[in-house]
Amino acid sequence: MAITRDLHIAGRDVPAASGRTTDDINPFTGEAYATVAAAGPEDVVRAVDAADAAFEEWAALAPFARRAIFLRAADLLDGRGTQVADLMAQEVGGTRPWAFFNVGLAANILREAAAAITAPRGEVLSAQEHGALGLAVREPLGVVAAFAPWNAPVILGVRAVAAPLAAGNTVVVKASEDAPIACGLLVADVLREAGLPDGVLNVITNAREDAAEIAETLIADERVRAVNFTGSTVVGRTVGELAARHLKPSLLELGGKNAVLVLDDADVDYAVDAVSFSVFMNAGQICMSGDRILVHESLAEEFTRKFTAKADSLAAGDPGEPYTVVGPLVSAQAARRVADLVADAVAKGAKVLVGGGEPDGAVHPATVLTDVPRDADLYHAEAFGPVCVIETFTDDDTAVTLANDTDNGLTCGIITENATHGLTVARRIRTGIVHINDQSVADEPQAPFGGAKASGFGRFGGRWGIEAFSNTRWVTIATQQAHYPF
Repeated sequence: MAITRDLHIAGRDVPAASGRTTDDINPFTGEAYATVAAAGPEDVVRAVDAADAAFEEWAALAPFARRAIFLRAADLLDGRGTQVADLMAQEVGGTRPWAFFNVGLAANILREAAAAITAPRGEVLSAQEHGALGLAVREPLGVVAAFAPWNAPVILGVRAVAAPLAAGNTVVVKASEDAPIACGLLVADVLREAGLPDGVLNVITNAREDAAEIAETLIADERVRAVNFTGSTVVGRTVGELAARHLKPSLLELGGKNAVLVLDDADVDYAVDAVSFSVFMNAGQICMSGDRILVHESLAEEFTRKFTAKADSLAAGDPGEPYTVVGPLVSAQAARRVADLVADAVAKGAKVLVGGGEPDGAVHPATVLTDVPRDADLYHAEAFGPVCVIETFTDDDTAVTLANDTDNGLTCGIITENATHGLTVARRIRTGIVHINDQSVADEPQAPFGGAKASGFGRFGGRWGIEAFSNTRWVTIATQQAHYPF
């Protein structure tokens, strides 16, 4: 029997005002895993009402009391690994290792947010007036609208709310239609059990056809004072435009067309393992996945032979099986899109080294191509599937040019045994993140996470996340009476 979940508003589970529901589909079986409430605009208003009503008391709560809630939530989440593994397998086709990684990192995001709550925030300023004291004080914004995606649902669901809440804001989350429980309702469940007051976090779930109206209603509400969105560049542009229209700051973490560079001084066997993880973890459905593998020509033959052999050995299919490495994509339509990108590239001259062909429902095999021309859609589009393209280069200048030949700028990996060489190359790559002697996929809760160019702007993580969701106020204290000209 399918699970049934309502909206989470003002600390209570409530149905949509219209009574409508929508199915949450298991991508591997194609069957409904859960039924969730399908919110309408009136439900968005109810959620903002609750968040707005809870704001003043939450912002005024003693920092150590707020911190205790986050630490309890982290421990509770750590204990739910098995539950999350089952949930992610059913909801998004996630493999068991990926689910446990989601739990561990999300719990640490909560712990980092807890630490930020009691960390110093603000500065003492020099003042022009004699006897005056100037302060720069960070204060919460109010109600924050958060858009949580499906691909790393627990990590990104927690990240969407942790820094805003830690900064003293209240939050309304619009959960992804593809993972409404894992990226939204589960997070609310854990925080509610940890003692989060009613109304501080509210979760809206909706039918796919209503997504645009729900988003616009949420962002347009005058009580919403900031927006954060993680997802595709296409949708992110729309969210950013809506926020700008209403003069609200936004933090956008968008798509990537990430490169992993294998320099001439790399250890080939290490590079093969690193690149395999970068490309095929979570079936390539990570914004940091390596779409483009740039290999120095002196290593190209050995690397390609070993890498394609490893890719060909990766089991694809049922996420519930312990041997599965490449699970299903989020839907059969997503797998079809990836297959069409590969077919288009082949029709325009690309060569498939391993994989390719027709998907099996939502499952697409690990696929490696080469000789992809610039007029192929795959050259520019984010694959967001278990697909990568190998290109070779002759020198660092060429590698840098190829790595930067994209509108995106999220992350990059540079495989080299010479850190000085790697750093020299890294400083020329136009991305928000770069990893030297490592691949492109990494996230740590204390680090500034975000991209450049069409990969968005703003930073989650550490003090940068707190700064993104708070205002700086200038406050002065006159210790003596001032003199005025009249």
